[in-house]
Amino acid sequence: QVQLVESGGGLVQAGGSLRLSCAASGRTFSSYAMGWFRQAPGKEREFVARINRSGGSTIYADAVKGRFTISRDNAKNTLYLQMNSLKREDTATYYCVARSGMVVTAASSYAYWGQGTQVTVST
Repeated sequence: QVQLVESGGGLVQAGGSLRLSCAASGRTFSSYAMGWFRQAPGKEREFVARINRSGGSTIYADAVKGRFTISRDNAKNTLYLQMNSLKREDTATYYCVARSGMVVTAASSYAYWGQGTQVTVST
């Protein structure tokens, strides 16, 4: 089992940057595929990015491709999401997720979720 705690959210102007972090408990962080999802008010939860266990493979949603970068440091049990060129439509609560085994995109496949961190982009 793994517990996830996100941090790094906040208020930023459009065009700015933020880096989200997700600290994972336990000693088997490297055995979990990881990802980020987000949910804006009144909208369904959506996939943002995912990364495999080694960090060598990443996939992004079209809406964030070229602007966001997902990475992980297995020695520090931490997942990151670097967000650049932020847009108003990036405003949402961002969730860190984890699952054992292969990395996937479907939210329902992730057994472990953090509590979320709020990102608000102002214009």
